[in-house]
Amino acid sequence: MGWWGKLVGGAFGFMLGGPLGAVLGAALGHNVDKGISGLPNDDAYGPGDQQRIQTAFFTATFSVMGAVAKADGRVTAEEITLAKAVMSEMALSGEMRETAIRLFNEGKSDNFPLEDVLSQFRQECHRRQNLMQMFMEIQLQAAYADGSMDSAEEKLLIDICAALGFSEFVFRKLERMVHAERGFGGRQQAKKSGPSLEDAYGLLNLTPNASDAEVKKSYRRMMNQHHPDKLVAKGLPEEMMKMAAKKTHEIKQAYEIIKTSRA
Repeated sequence: MGWWGKLVGGAFGFMLGGPLGAVLGAALGHNVDKGISGLPNDDAYGPGDQQRIQTAFFTATFSVMGAVAKADGRVTAEEITLAKAVMSEMALSGEMRETAIRLFNEGKSDNFPLEDVLSQFRQECHRRQNLMQMFMEIQLQAAYADGSMDSAEEKLLIDICAALGFSEFVFRKLERMVHAERGFGGRQQAKKSGPSLEDAYGLLNLTPNASDAEVKKSYRRMMNQHHPDKLVAKGLPEEMMKMAAKKTHEIKQAYEIIKTSRA
């Protein structure tokens, strides 16, 4: 049985407890107040632990998305649409989609324990930086839902990055990548013939004066970071594989655009 089946089946023993468990419990209508205890080392994670990480990722993704959407004091219709678009990309079942919406609403609440949720999420991820980076990319996509990111959202996202152990330098790289990504599959692409060369360099976090070797190195690194199977092995919910696959497709597309421009 997968992580979602165990969750709805009431098998909270493998699950989280703590702030994340409380948020998920509220979304599911349960009272979960168990604390986390003694997280094992990286080599000790078994199937049950992976399911716990998948549950943590799912819970943190949509609840923190709600907090980011409210950072500027209000939640716009486009931000709600973006949250639902992520759910659509994941092909969530009706019950999972409803839970994701409830988690989003929990994150919007005034008493949402953001710092505690992020602290536990980082512990649950247990140094899986690619997994936490994927989480940050989703949050940045949410912030850009209305086409721009205001100062309140930016400050909050920098704080979220810091809570997960990422520097502001890493945040700026992710921000540039997500902003460029809008030219590959978002609303902006519908307004033009396709992604530009500038979009391609931005997605690979490169400048036009990068050498061919640097382009290839960045491409390989980003493909490795976003490989769907590798991310799922680290704890990405299987339902998010489509999102990761879409990102690898866009990375390949960016690489081909740059190679063509240099031929």
